[in-house]
Parts: sequence; C-alpha cells; structure tokens
Amino acid sequence: MASPLNPACFASGSARDAKPIWCAHADNWRALRETLPASARAFAEAAGFEPEAGRLLLLPGKDGTVAGALFAFDPPGKPAADRLLAGKLATALPAGDWRFAAPPPEPRLAALAFALGGYRFDRYRAKKSAAKKATRLELPAGVDGKELARVIAAVFLVRDLVNMPANERGPTEIAEAARKLAAAYGAKFKVTAGAALAKNFPLVRAVGQGSARAPRVVDLLWGSPKHPKVTLVGKGVCFDTGGLDIKPDTAMQLMKKDVGGAAQALGLASMIMDAKLKVRLRVVIPAVENSVSGTAYRPGDVFKSRKGISVEIGNTDAEGRLILADALALVDEDAPELLIDFATLTGAARVALGPDLPAAFTEDEKLAAELMRHATAEADPVWRLPLWRPYAAMLDSKIADVNNISGSSFAGAITAALFLARFVERAKAWLHFDLYAWNPKEKPGRPEGGEAQTIRALYALLAERYA
Repeated sequence: MASPLNPACFASGSARDAKPIWCAHADNWRALRETLPASARAFAEAAGFEPEAGRLLLLPGKDGTVAGALFAFDPPGKPAADRLLAGKLATALPAGDWRFAAPPPEPRLAALAFALGGYRFDRYRAKKSAAKKATRLELPAGVDGKELARVIAAVFLVRDLVNMPANERGPTEIAEAARKLAAAYGAKFKVTAGAALAKNFPLVRAVGQGSARAPRVVDLLWGSPKHPKVTLVGKGVCFDTGGLDIKPDTAMQLMKKDVGGAAQALGLASMIMDAKLKVRLRVVIPAVENSVSGTAYRPGDVFKSRKGISVEIGNTDAEGRLILADALALVDEDAPELLIDFATLTGAARVALGPDLPAAFTEDEKLAAELMRHATAEADPVWRLPLWRPYAAMLDSKIADVNNISGSSFAGAITAALFLARFVERAKAWLHFDLYAWNPKEKPGRPEGGEAQTIRALYALLAERYA
C-alpha cells in the first residue's frame, strides 16, 4: 500500500507534462467539442466519438504518441449514474501523468475513484501490477490531497485484510494488524486470550474452541477521555466453515471474507485517528476461526454470555452474532455516545439487498438521516432496514434465554440484528451494519475482491460531528 501521505496514483506537485483528459457527457459535449484543439476535434469526429458513459478515446499527437484523452461520464444528476466511473481510467489510460482538462461532474469523487481503481492485490504474484504500469493523476483544483489520501489508505487496508488467504490471516494476525495500527497512532492496545477469554468472553471462546488457532479479543483505545466516546466493533471470523453445521463447498469458498467486519472497523479507525477527530475511540474485535473438530461447539449446546444471557445454539453457522454479543456487551458497559458494529452477518441481507448495498439498523432517527445523507454524498451506499421488535419472539428458546437463530426462514437479517440488540442497553446510539465486504465482479473503482463498505460515509459523518 502506498504511503497515506503520498499515494503513488497521484502526480506530486504540478505535473507540467501531464496529458489532458477532457471529461464529456451528454449535457456538455456540444460545447466541449468546440473547445478542443482542432486536431483532437477532427480525430474525435473521425472516430465517431459520442459521450456514452465509460467510453474512452485516446487522442494522437503529431509524433505518433498519445497526446490526450476523451472520457465520457454520465450527466450530473442522472439517477442511474456510476459516480465512481473515473476508476476505469486507472487501468485504461497508458502510463504517464494525466490531468483533467475539462472537469468531471464530481472532481473529488473522480480522483478518489481513479485511486481506488488502481488497487491490485498482487502480493502472491511473481509479477507485481505496479511494476507493469505507472499511471498517475494530477489532483483536481480544490481537492484536499491529504484528506483523500487518508480515505484511500483506509480502503486499501480493508481490501488487503479481506483479500488475504486465511492460512496467513488468523486470529493472531488480525491482532497484529490492530497492534500495528495502534502503534502508528499511539493508541493503547491489549489482547484477551486463554483463561481470561474463557472467563470474560464465553461466547467468543465457544465459537473458537474447535480451531487449533486460539481465539482472542482485541481492544484498542485512543483519544482524550474528555471527548465523546465513539466505539467500533468488528466481526473477526478469519474463516468460517460453518462449524458442525458445515457449509457446502460452494458457500465456503469465499469465507476468508468473514473477517470483513473487523477490517471495516480498523479501516474507519485509521481515518479517525489520522484526522485527529475529537473522540475517545475504542475498537473491539473478537477474532476467531469457526472450525470443525472434536472440540467444536455443537447444535443444542447452551452457553452463558458475558452479559449473563444464556444462549442455546440452534446453528453453529450463526457464529458471528455470538462473538459480537460478547463484544457488544463489553463496550456497552462503557455507555458510549455512539456504538457502531460491522459484520458479514447474514445471507438474508444479501438476498434482500444484493452485494453492493449494506443493510443498516438503528432506532436513532437523527443518526439514520445523517448516515443516508453522507452515504449519498460519498457514493458509499447503505439501506436502512427496521429493527422490528415483534420479530424478537422468533428467537425464543425452550431451555435458554434466547436461541442464536430464528425458527423461521423469514426476516433473517432483522432477527440477527434483534439478537444483537439484547446486548446493547446503555449506548446512547447504536448502529449495526450487515454487509458483504466483497465485489463479486469488477466495476470502475471497485476491483473484484475485498471491499470497504460504509466506512467512507461514516468517516464523513464523524468528521462533521467531531472535527
């Protein structure tokens, strides 16, 4: 990952030799065409260029080299517009320095998309992507490069953590990633494992007891105690077999991404600390591997949670809510002003909303409105689902206080959120995200693989509140 203060995708300073990119769309094409150099205008006409979103036309120079480019965006305000379309330029343009000669509809998002589109997870390849091509963009006027770099670094951190194979990224490695982040910003850091884990986080221990890689709970603390408490919790299931309720092979192939919630929490934390927001930040990550073995927990087992609520295990593949329950109970004891948790939690949320649209749950109307406003502004979409309290009865158990799954096939994302809600009482506001953390196919600015979801919108929200 490039240095957060100097992303390799951006030209440093004013690149005098940067080639121009003229940004066209249906609303400006007629006027823009008249401002092009005569040779560029003639070539565009000969090539039959029309401003169809995503179309790129390289313009030749007198000596046979590339002199510039035409790139088509969606018109501003078009409902179906891909606002990260400029991410296509990172891989489509030839190597060299480039600049926007005619500004794109949203210059900051275009620069961000360009950077995000250049990401490649190639640490296991003999040939590195960066060595093949160096395509850089001059930052558009008025765009805060340091702020943009902070966001880019966080997204790349999330993608790297999710993309890593599980054999090299278990509970120990997640803890180490959090420790490095804490050290970089002078945060306090501790890990709970072994006998202390069994005593204080019984549900985390239960889920992780079937793996040879011991579970642990990571706890990071940063900022002045005088500032408002903002707490992040991330589901850190490093690999999920489903346990004894084992997944089919096709469902298990992507289960390295079940660490996606923890990755989001660390990515957002990195932005908060780097920006020095006026908050007392706490990050808690329960890190486990849900494995199949003779010591794995079983369907029908009953465990008492940290909060004292007894939980019957209806399905060992509903492990994420169990480890989050103990973590949420811990941080709720602190009565934070804002508690946010992230989890790749339910298939039901994906059935309802697909891979691109995380589900958000909160009963705080003001917070929900702020979230949706920033999600729209940042092109970082979310969709609110209801915490429909009557569905809590679906989690009733005949032998314990609650079952970890519903007895119904309906409303799976809602019942999972309602299970977690039992462990949050003192937080002034709680926001739960059920997300996918993965791009199933490549799109501009979003390579196939691990993805940061919701954290750009949340950072904008927190920066507005606490800067």
